Amino acid sequence: MSEQPWTIERIREALGNPALAQRFLGQINRAPAHELLTVFAKWERIAKDTLDTVRRGHEMAEAESRGEDPTADWDDATDRVLAEAHRIRSRGAA
Repeated sequence: MSEQPWTIERIREALGNPALAQRFLGQINRAPAHELLTVFAKWERIAKDTLDTVRRGHEMAEAESRGEDPTADWDDATDRVLAEAHRIRSRGAA
């Protein structure tokens, strides 16, 4: 599927979610001519990211079905995120 050119129909199908596809169609249909390529490129990126996420989800499910831990090589960023949140709060933000 990655060799096929991106079209409005392909983006709509790749989005999967009917509400999201409707939002895309609404934006592409209402875009002025000079903004069409920008709107199309934005939604093409969203569609590609969606397909990549679905693919990764399938790979993780397959790994899990083989008894593997699909998250074994992930970095745990919890401490880093909590420290950054504390630093931000201590400066009086949010």
